[in-house]
Amino acid sequence: MLKFLKSLYFKELFFYCLIGIAILFLISFWVDWLYSITWIISMILAVATLLDMIALYSGEAVIAERILPEKFSNSDPNQVILKLRNNYRFSITAEVIDEVPLQFQKRDFLKSKKLGSRSEEKLEYQLIPLERGEYIFGNLNIYISSKLRLVKRRYITGKEQYVKVYPSFVQMKKLDFLALDQKINLQGMKRIRRIGHTMEFEQIKEYVRGDDVRTINWKATAKQNALMVNQFQDERSQPVYSIIDTGRVMKMPFEGLSLLDYAINSSLAFSNIALRKKDKIGLLSFSNKVHGILKASSRLSQLQQIMESLYRVDTGYLDSDFNMLYSRVQKSITHRSLVMLYTNFEHMSALQRQLPYLKAISKKHLLVVIFFENTEISRLTEQSTEKDISTMAHQTIAESFQHDKIMMVKELEKFGIQTILTPPKDLSINTINKYLEVKARGLI
Repeated sequence: MLKFLKSLYFKELFFYCLIGIAILFLISFWVDWLYSITWIISMILAVATLLDMIALYSGEAVIAERILPEKFSNSDPNQVILKLRNNYRFSITAEVIDEVPLQFQKRDFLKSKKLGSRSEEKLEYQLIPLERGEYIFGNLNIYISSKLRLVKRRYITGKEQYVKVYPSFVQMKKLDFLALDQKINLQGMKRIRRIGHTMEFEQIKEYVRGDDVRTINWKATAKQNALMVNQFQDERSQPVYSIIDTGRVMKMPFEGLSLLDYAINSSLAFSNIALRKKDKIGLLSFSNKVHGILKASSRLSQLQQIMESLYRVDTGYLDSDFNMLYSRVQKSITHRSLVMLYTNFEHMSALQRQLPYLKAISKKHLLVVIFFENTEISRLTEQSTEKDISTMAHQTIAESFQHDKIMMVKELEKFGIQTILTPPKDLSINTINKYLEVKARGLI
């Protein structure tokens, strides 16, 4: 009985009818003949309600299923499908409330669908996650009503379902397609250099016609009394590392997404393009300590390992230790590499504190420092000043911040450090363009 009462709900039409009957009873105090008619209407409502309840409770006649993708893509629309099956002999209206994960804070979820007799329909909706991690879906609550629309029955079906939110693989695939279709604006991109010889020694061998005379080993020639040359490995790729700052400066949100997750999404998209260009890709994240390093590789499985590593990036947003980062880079990245460093500096003083370590890294590697424009400040500088003194003061401060960003770029470039200053939403495409520009200029 308790289960029955918990599943039974009266619809708005039922209460409107009750209000109407109450008004008729009130009027019947002055109109005697209306009293009998009101009782007849009341009996009709009672019988109709009873018949509606009997029809809806004549069996477990509704089947529902939630279909989730294998994983969600962070910051992208992800489709969820609800399959509804009506086994009643009559058409119904189904109102569905899905218990979506708490991370979405979605309190107004309600989907409605009419289903014909013994028919099956689909409901589709989209969710946009803004955090990586594991999301839990709860039950499906389905409220069924007939054409009488007097009562409705609640079904609670389904079970808890888990889905992992990964860095934006949707963005990765989109940029991959655009790059292959040559639709990305590659400024300065005129040619891609041929990747050929490196200076990594392999062996000494006897000279044959066609060998580079600059590789002759004179000591070995004298010893063997024959012309000997050094042979070097023909390397097909260059090592490229994404280094992601997970410290306090990356906590700032733009359009609901933190700078850290912008960097993570960009790193995945960029890694995919670099692997397509036959380069070796590696990954490192740090704040007050290095959280782990994925050695550069061009294996087919490397992209999946990068995705899993980026999914697991976790941080307490502590102050970043660039001295410790330099030590780890010196120890772990032994060959000259392209290093893409995702970080942020809001003040020139913040850059000056870390500049010695950036200069030290750039002596051995080609360093690209990637940091962010404050788009909120940019919008503020574009506002009309008119005669509003307060707005003018705010704009002056905003322009000072913008000027600091430009000076940071110049300061880094003065020491031969490449830079990308970008709005968060353009991070991925600007990073890929910079990488392809570096390849085209033969800087690595």
